[in-house]
Amino acid sequence: MSAVLHEADEVLLGFTRALRAAGVAVTQDRAHAFLAAVAEVGADDRQATYWAGRATLCGSPDDLARHDQVFAAWFDARDGLPRARPRESPRPSPAHLLPDAEGAGGGTDEGDDDLVRARASEAEVLKHRDVASLDAAEKRRLASMFVRLSLRPPVRRTARHRRWHRGGLDASRTLRNSLRHLGEPGEIAWRRRGTRPRRVVLLVDVSGSMSPYADALLRLAHRLTQSARTVGGTVETFTVGTRLTHVTRALRSPDADRVIVAAGEVVPDWSGGTRLGETLRVFLDRWGQRGMARGAVVVVFSDGWERGDAAMLGEQMARLQRVAHRVVWVNPHRGKAGYEPLQSGVVAALPHCDHFLAGHSLATFADLTEVISRA
Repeated sequence: MSAVLHEADEVLLGFTRALRAAGVAVTQDRAHAFLAAVAEVGADDRQATYWAGRATLCGSPDDLARHDQVFAAWFDARDGLPRARPRESPRPSPAHLLPDAEGAGGGTDEGDDDLVRARASEAEVLKHRDVASLDAAEKRRLASMFVRLSLRPPVRRTARHRRWHRGGLDASRTLRNSLRHLGEPGEIAWRRRGTRPRRVVLLVDVSGSMSPYADALLRLAHRLTQSARTVGGTVETFTVGTRLTHVTRALRSPDADRVIVAAGEVVPDWSGGTRLGETLRVFLDRWGQRGMARGAVVVVFSDGWERGDAAMLGEQMARLQRVAHRVVWVNPHRGKAGYEPLQSGVVAALPHCDHFLAGHSLATFADLTEVISRA
């Protein structure tokens, strides 16, 4: 009985998508590192492919367990070559990329049982589509998928210490324990510095060139605000264009549709021009250096079309980098084929950014949340 093999890259990329669907945060960088590692060790070596996946795609012990389960379900060990494998699920989800077996002739021929392919569901395809290319019905379906995004706020160390089972010696508590036992040696106490969520600041460009993405970006900001609040984190959101507008209060409502309407009423320069340098200067003078951006992760959503002075934008980005913990620039055109960062605003800003990411689809938004969480 013969089997139909897929191209190695197709099977390996399908594996990374299935792993992401299983809950592992597989970013584009991790997927590229996995492909490069497999290219070095050889795709025909199942064991080497297994260890390449564990080394490049996993970031925690929980990820290792999920990796092993998905790997066993995805690859067929009979010939040692990565092969898509049929997988049955009692409750198939349209949002996940699941391997599925289909017979070309309706399953009547015995030879069709080995024809296996990875089939992306409509929701999976929609997750990777450019937001600007969607029609109204597709945008409504995509809006319902934002609930799957969640933000684990980055953390920072605090000056105050707390009890811990290891770390530094807590001399005061160790001495008190000894005194309770009349000076007899007692249990040694340990401590470590505590942690607290680090603030995240979002600057969303709502100018005319960014209008096809503005709705999705505000939905993203709303989702990040809601998910961060559940764990005690703080997300502050501003819109930038010809002026700066603080819209955090409007994003606190749990209803995303009402949030978009409220933001539209608050923002006066929707689909207007772009003066990023001036608005960023206002943000730093009024908000940033006074504490909001200090030590925060600042994310700028913009395509970089600057109608003002690009040199001013570079100066303000340098100021921002000095006070912020991390500066992330998200460009919706970054992930498109043939794109080169030639816009004057992008050229001026990039030297002062820690990350330059794509931001045109739900999948790239998920990658962004991972970058923020690991900042």
